Amino acid sequence: MSSYISGFSDLIEQYEKYQKASDSWSDHAHGLNIRYFDRYCALHYPGQPLCQEMVDEWCRKRETETNTSCFTRTGGIRSFIRYLRDRGLTTVEPALPPKPEGRTYIPHAFTNEELRRFFNECDRIVPLRPELKYKMKKITCPVFFRLLYSSGIRTTEARYLKREDVDLEHGVLNIRKSKGYDQHYVALHKSMTELLKQYDKVAESIRPDRTYFFETPNGKYYSRQWVTQTFQCLWEKANGKQNKAVAYDLRHNYAVENINRWADDTFEFNQKLHYLSKSMGHRSIESTLYYYSITPCLADILLKKTENSFNELLPEVGHEEN
Repeated sequence: MSSYISGFSDLIEQYEKYQKASDSWSDHAHGLNIRYFDRYCALHYPGQPLCQEMVDEWCRKRETETNTSCFTRTGGIRSFIRYLRDRGLTTVEPALPPKPEGRTYIPHAFTNEELRRFFNECDRIVPLRPELKYKMKKITCPVFFRLLYSSGIRTTEARYLKREDVDLEHGVLNIRKSKGYDQHYVALHKSMTELLKQYDKVAESIRPDRTYFFETPNGKYYSRQWVTQTFQCLWEKANGKQNKAVAYDLRHNYAVENINRWADDTFEFNQKLHYLSKSMGHRSIESTLYYYSITPCLADILLKKTENSFNELLPEVGHEEN
C-alpha cells in the first residue's frame, strides 16, 4: 500500500524507486519534504493531478524562513519536477528558488597542538557500558575522524561509504554519494590505508558482513547528528569550549595544508590544484580555492602564490634601445 496520498502519488512512488535504484535517495534530503508536499497537496487539492499552482504555493518562501532554509526545504520538490519533465510526465515548471544567503561561517584554523589533543582524546575513549554501540564508538571515532583529516572528504561521504567502496588493497575510496551526486575517487596515504585495514578487521569480528564501512550496531550508517555531537564532545574535552570547531573544518584544513606545501612553480602549483579539486569532489577549481580564501590571512598567501605562478607565464619584455 502506498504511503503517499495525493492525486499524483503514483508519480512520487516512481520517483522514489528511481532515486533508490540510483542509490541517491535520502530520507532526510528527499523523503521528509516529499511527504510533507504530498500531504499538503492531498489536503488543499484532494484527488487533483499535479499542477503549477501546487508547486508555486508550496515552494514560496515563508515568513519564518531564510532564503537558505527555503532553498533546502524545496530542493527535493525541484528534483522531483525535473525528473518528471525529463520523462515527459509533466509540463509543470520547477519553482525558482530564492538565492541562498552568502556564507558567513569561517572555519576554525587548527593548530598542530589542538589536533594532537583532539586525536589523543579519540584514542582514549573508554566504553561507558558493555552495549555494542559503546564498543563501536571506541573503535570508530579514532579512524573516522582521522579519515576526514587525512583525505578531505565530506562528512556525508564518510558516513555513506559502503564496505565495497573501500579498496584496501590499493588505498582508494570510491565516493558514490556526494554533494551533487558527482562520483569520484580519493587516493589515501599509506598510513591511513593501514589504519582502515586494522579497523575493518576488528569491525568485521564485531559485526560480520556489514554493508557500510562505518556501520552502527543496527546496520545503518551514522547520522549527521552523531558526527556533530561526537566531534563536539571530543573537541571540548581536548581543547575546551572557547575555541569552536566542527567536523567539517577538517576538510577546510586539508585543502589549506595541501596548498601551503606547494611550491610557487607555475606548472606544479596549477597541476596539483587541479588534482586536489578532483580529489575533493569539486566541479571547479574556484570551489577548492574558496576554502582557502575565506580565511583573511590565508587569502593574502594564496594571492601571492597565484601571482607568482602567473607571472612566470608572462614573456620577458626587452627594453627598446633608443
